[in-house]
Amino acid sequence: MKILPVNPTENVTPESLRAFLLQCAGLAKAAGRPQLVSISLLVDHLDPLAVLESIFEPSELHFYAERPAQGFAVAGAEAVLEFTATGPGRFAAAREHMADVLGNTIAVGPLDEPFAGPHFFFACSFADETDGAAAFPALRLFVPRWQVARMGDSTVAVANLLITAAAPVDLIAAKVWKAHAKFRSFDYRSARRKDRPPAPEEAEELGGSYRTAVAQALEEIAREHYQKVVLARARRLRTSEEFHPLAVLNHLRQHYPACYAFSLANGRGQSFIGASPERLVRVAGGRMHTEALAGSAPRGESASEDAAFARGLLHSEKDRREHRLVLDAITSQLADLGLKLEHADQPRVLGLANVQHLHLPISATLPAGVHILDLVARLHPTPAVGGAPREAAVASIARLEAFPRGLYAGPQGWVDHRGGGEFFVGIRSALVDGRTATVYAGAGIVAGSTPEKEFAETELKFKALIEALTTA
Repeated sequence: MKILPVNPTENVTPESLRAFLLQCAGLAKAAGRPQLVSISLLVDHLDPLAVLESIFEPSELHFYAERPAQGFAVAGAEAVLEFTATGPGRFAAAREHMADVLGNTIAVGPLDEPFAGPHFFFACSFADETDGAAAFPALRLFVPRWQVARMGDSTVAVANLLITAAAPVDLIAAKVWKAHAKFRSFDYRSARRKDRPPAPEEAEELGGSYRTAVAQALEEIAREHYQKVVLARARRLRTSEEFHPLAVLNHLRQHYPACYAFSLANGRGQSFIGASPERLVRVAGGRMHTEALAGSAPRGESASEDAAFARGLLHSEKDRREHRLVLDAITSQLADLGLKLEHADQPRVLGLANVQHLHLPISATLPAGVHILDLVARLHPTPAVGGAPREAAVASIARLEAFPRGLYAGPQGWVDHRGGGEFFVGIRSALVDGRTATVYAGAGIVAGSTPEKEFAETELKFKALIEALTTA
């Protein structure tokens, strides 16, 4: 990537912008191919979700993620570059594509700021392959035409352009200048919507009987086909009026600040939204961060009841065994990459708004040459969303669930121009399509599980999304 000594936040004028773009067109001519031009600038405080809501277009791709407890929010929309891949090598193909793009990228601005510079946003399915009717391909990455991100007190706006040798520089410069002024003093425009969404007129369970599937899985566990499998349910809601995905997202970020509130739109009017508690992997400053998340307990109605549920979770032999499977799998999957994992001896309880989990943060120094997508490919799917051993559990999911997961439980996230980034797991989620929303929830099945308890756990996990969909 070429970093030019130009700071567009200082003394920028239409003339200097035009001169810069002419220079980029010259570089495109010399390279014999278009150049991705990424212009970053610091702006006054903006709410990325409000920006997305103000200029939301159903016909455009978008990516949104926010984790209030972590202090960041990022929105990107309108693909200037897009890439799709399928099959077991999809992450390797994506890495190769990104390297090619970055080899023909020109970046300017305060690139040391968080979320400055070009970013690649990912939407990935649980399975390596999807059918032609799926709302999203097995892997899609895109570079947005515009991006706004907030990290703590810092807000960065990024414009990404594809400049050819024969680019209409005057026209492009005028558009960029207009966008520059817009983000300097953004005029929020509220989306039009009704005061309150209608209640669902119909709720349809997809696939066969969940309790029967759990019973079948327990038989296979008893016969030692595998140790754990995560079985999901899908429930389809229908209303007389369209759902409002970004209003739902606003509800989720306010009510679940410890989770990743997210929205991924496919440009055909469908959005995959949710509030995921689970980080898959984060890479920053040469360090890798992941976590082992497993086991569930409800929240109590009083402090004493809540503490009793948490203590019961910590001392549950079944839940501790399930958590250990996740930790052992992460250790095994990353061992060949030379990572020396660092973590506490025992998990702690992670309390979310409506559920509690066993949680263990894991970190390591990243060896030279190991890319974040190498980690994603190794870690996905973890036993927290697939099972253990992986191959047998995933094969069981395909047999027992009887509906396609799509993006549910898949890795979603971004990679920046330095090779850093973050991926979360697309759970506690729903696919919204006009007046229809398909909501997903799963539970881990191990020896000692019962169909009734696992069904109740999925009901608890459905609650967050269904409440958001029907009240936001």
